[in-house]
Amino acid sequence: MQTQSIDINVDVGEGIGNESLLIPYVSSCNIACGGHAGTNKTMRKVVKLAKKHRVKIGAHPSFPDLENFGRKPMEMPCVALFTSLKEQINDLMTIIQEENTILHHIKPHGALYNMAVTDVRIATVIVEVIRSMALPVKLYVPYKSVIETLALQSNIPITYEAFADRHYNDDLTLVSRTQENALIHDADAMFEHVFYMINKRKVKTITEAEIAIKAETFCLHGDTLQAVELLKKLHENLKAKGIKII
Repeated sequence: MQTQSIDINVDVGEGIGNESLLIPYVSSCNIACGGHAGTNKTMRKVVKLAKKHRVKIGAHPSFPDLENFGRKPMEMPCVALFTSLKEQINDLMTIIQEENTILHHIKPHGALYNMAVTDVRIATVIVEVIRSMALPVKLYVPYKSVIETLALQSNIPITYEAFADRHYNDDLTLVSRTQENALIHDADAMFEHVFYMINKRKVKTITEAEIAIKAETFCLHGDTLQAVELLKKLHENLKAKGIKII
């Protein structure tokens, strides 16, 4: 029987301060680089932690919106958005190079990520930013999204991402954070949610529908309530099922 393996990623460097407790239990991380959170000091701290624990490093750029933590849609000209995203990634890249390590992936944050699922204009800007870097970085994308299609057309390597701590709608979009059932706070429910996607390649939505999904990496938000405890339990349960986290 073939051993199953997955990647677990976590959003970090967002001012919560729990990175040292989260990083040992994941295989990749997404570092806030100034758009919604993050400073040179926090970026360097997390880069060093990730390097110490051999965790893959990703950039986590967003709309430049510290006030709303990057979780509200913004209307920006394409050129301005391109410039902001490029500057955020470059700021992290400078620190990564100074720490003699590498950038593995890029994962947009919050409203930017969600809009890129359906919005061609937003998705195009993100893809163009990555193309302009001329680096062999991966892009974390949701299955059956606009940004997935555009990235593949541009020969950008992708990794399919699903969310460990979020509920899904029938169209594979995430349940809005304005809804009470958007987040999963129970450790057992989170494991069942993730294991079902791994084992069945389907996700159970809030209507109890079973929708096909591809997932190679699973995200847990670092600012989720009890994130450390939830991540530890998920890590423990996956290993108990013989699923390697790599």
